[in-house]
Amino acid sequence: MAYFRNRTVNLLNLHYGIHVLAISGGGAFFTVYLLKAGVPVPGVLASLALILMGRFAIRPAIVGFAARFGLKRLVIAGTLLVACEFPLLAEVHGANAALFALIALAAMADTVYWSTYHAYFAALGDDAHRGHQIGAREAIAAVVGIVAPLLAGWMLVAFGPRVAFGATAAIAVISALPLLWTPDVAVARHVPGAWKAATPGMLLFLADGWIGSGYVFVWQVALFVSLGENFLVYGGALAISALVGAAGGLLLGRHIDAGHGGRAVWIALGGMAAIILLRAAAATGHPVVAVAAQALGALENCLYAPTIMTAVYNQAKRAPCTLRFHVAAEGGWDVGGACGLLIAAALAEWRVPLSAGIALSLIGVAGLFVLLRRYYARNAMDVAG
Repeated sequence: MAYFRNRTVNLLNLHYGIHVLAISGGGAFFTVYLLKAGVPVPGVLASLALILMGRFAIRPAIVGFAARFGLKRLVIAGTLLVACEFPLLAEVHGANAALFALIALAAMADTVYWSTYHAYFAALGDDAHRGHQIGAREAIAAVVGIVAPLLAGWMLVAFGPRVAFGATAAIAVISALPLLWTPDVAVARHVPGAWKAATPGMLLFLADGWIGSGYVFVWQVALFVSLGENFLVYGGALAISALVGAAGGLLLGRHIDAGHGGRAVWIALGGMAAIILLRAAAATGHPVVAVAAQALGALENCLYAPTIMTAVYNQAKRAPCTLRFHVAAEGGWDVGGACGLLIAAALAEWRVPLSAGIALSLIGVAGLFVLLRRYYARNAMDVAG
C-alpha cells in the first residue's frame, strides 16, 4: 500500500471523490436534461460539440494564467467555475439565451479545471505507483457514483432542476476544500520544446475524445431514451453501473504497475470495443440490455482509465512542462470529441439511428490501441508500465 503514503495524492483523490459526487450526480444529467428541456437530439450533440470547440479556443490562455498564479490556484478556480454551470443549466428551456450562456461558461470552466487538474495530478503523483493511484481514484469515483445519480434523479423529480442543480453546485464548491492543503506547482513562462514534447499526449487524447463522443455522450442520450426519459430510472441505471464498477477499481492499476502495460492494452481496448458494440445494439430501445451495457461500461472504465492515464500522466511528468503537455493533450481531446459529436449530430438530423453515432467510437479504439501498444512497448522496462 505504498501508493497511499503520498499525502498530496490522497488529498487530490479526496477532492476528486467529492468533485465526482457533483459530476456523477447533477453532472450526469447535463446531457439528458438538455433533451428533457426541449433541445432536440441533434441540438444537444451540437451544443456539446460547441462546448468542446470553445474549450479548444480558450486553452492556450491557460498557460499564461498558470505561469502567473500557479497550478493550485487554477485548479481551485476551475472547480468553482464548474460549480457555476449547474444553476445556469436549470434555466435552459429549449434553444434560449441560457443555453448559449451555458455553452460559453462550460467551455471556460471545463478548460480551466481539466487542463490544470490533470497537470497537477501528473506533477504530484508517483511514477512507480501511477496505475495504483489512478485505480484508487477511479474506485473512489465508482463508489461515489452509486449514490450520487440516485439522489440527483430523486431531487430532479421531487424538487425540480433549480434545487437539484443548486445542490450539485454546492457539492462542487465543497470539493475545492482539500486543495487548500496541497502544495503549489509553479509553471515557467517559457519552456523550449514543450509543445513538441506534448504530441504523444495530444494523439492519445485525440483518439480518446473521439471514443468519448459516441461511447459517452451519444450513449447518454440513447440510454435516457431507452429508459423512457425518466430521471429516476436513468439515475438508477447509473447507480447500478457504479456498483459494478466499484468492484473492479484497483485491479488493472496494479497490473500496470507490475509491468504488464502491454497486456493491459489488450484487455482494456478489447473490452472497450465489446462494450461499444453492446451499447450500439442497446440503443435500439431495449431497456434491460441498455442497463446491462451501462453497468458493464462502468467496469470497463476501471480497466480503461488506468491504462490510458498511466501513459498520459507519466509522459506529462517527464515532459519539459507538465501543464503545456496537458493543455495540448486536452486540446486533442476537444478536437476528437467535437468531430465525433458533429458527425453524430448530422447523423441524428438525417434520422440515422443513434447506434451509428455510438459505433463511430470504434474508429477511436483502433487508433488508441496502436498508440498505447507503442507506448508500453517503448517503456517495457519502466516500473510503471
